[in-house]
Amino acid sequence: MFAWLKGPGKVFREPLAGSTNYLSAYDREGNLLRAPQNNNRGGRRQQQQSLDDPELDEDEGTVQAREYAQGLSEEAVNRRTASREKRRQEKMELEARGGIPKEQPRDMRPYPLNQQFRSQTVLSEELREKIYELIVRERIDLKSVSATFGVDIRRVAAVVRLKSLEKQWVAEGKQLAKPYNKAVMGMLPQTPYDPEQRNPPSHEPINDLPVHPYTRQQIFVPTSESRAFTREDAAKVFHPTLLPADQRIPHPELVQITKWEMEGHDRETRQRMMREKDAEVAAAREEKERKQREYEAKTQVVVKGRRWDFKFQDISAEKTGKDGRGQSAVGHRYGMPLEDRKRGQVKIATSME
Repeated sequence: MFAWLKGPGKVFREPLAGSTNYLSAYDREGNLLRAPQNNNRGGRRQQQQSLDDPELDEDEGTVQAREYAQGLSEEAVNRRTASREKRRQEKMELEARGGIPKEQPRDMRPYPLNQQFRSQTVLSEELREKIYELIVRERIDLKSVSATFGVDIRRVAAVVRLKSLEKQWVAEGKQLAKPYNKAVMGMLPQTPYDPEQRNPPSHEPINDLPVHPYTRQQIFVPTSESRAFTREDAAKVFHPTLLPADQRIPHPELVQITKWEMEGHDRETRQRMMREKDAEVAAAREEKERKQREYEAKTQVVVKGRRWDFKFQDISAEKTGKDGRGQSAVGHRYGMPLEDRKRGQVKIATSME
């Protein structure tokens, strides 16, 4: 152990800043595999040559003027401009790390004997603070923030909840485990946040479709060859009330944006159309909430109490249904009770009919 600490292990006494520093990123002699002097892979050499392009040091206006003079279209110039901006950002990050490239998937294995496990990225502290600020202070909905930063809606909600709790503890004067948090975050790859970056990196897939129980069955449906069998038809085959996949995903608006792009609409037009669609959805939601509040104000009677307010509402007995368990009736708590705990009820199967 001491021989390893004095030899290859001495590099871990002062680990690289902004790096995971896993054992798999070093060789047996303690040399960093992705360092320029230790890496001879062709892909890395091509990446280094792309960052050494002299156009990256020129003025962007001069480069664009030269490209227009060469007869390139505006769309091609915009693509090249975005590519140069991305490479400039990578070059700045490379210089900030002292010329050491960013970790690759093969450097993300914390356990050398388990080659299949790779450490997944986590949200950086700056990104979590920005998510909290957008939702709590600027009142932006969860779906928009999730689509902007490529973070799952459930993770966005968890970030807001934990950030709220953290700020509450700070206001109460409770001590936070900042050294532990700094040490753990220093060992994990992070998704950064740069306020000047136009297109932030995506953290994780946000439109994964969960497997619905209705779709687990295998069904053979004969259809005509001339008929267009769509996702809506497939959903109706599995169950009459099952929504199609385009509507069950967390962000169906991203599908609509892709359709507009395939139709030939430019970026500004797509953004304007999406803003109009979002405004219509928000107006419909507000109208539905307003009607619900008006209905509750007309049908409910509120009795003020010392600790709680009691709400009373008239319920029609005709809505309970034939068996007393209608969907519009009151819940099992106040309606017809379940038979599970009644004495003498047989809860196991008595026949195989």
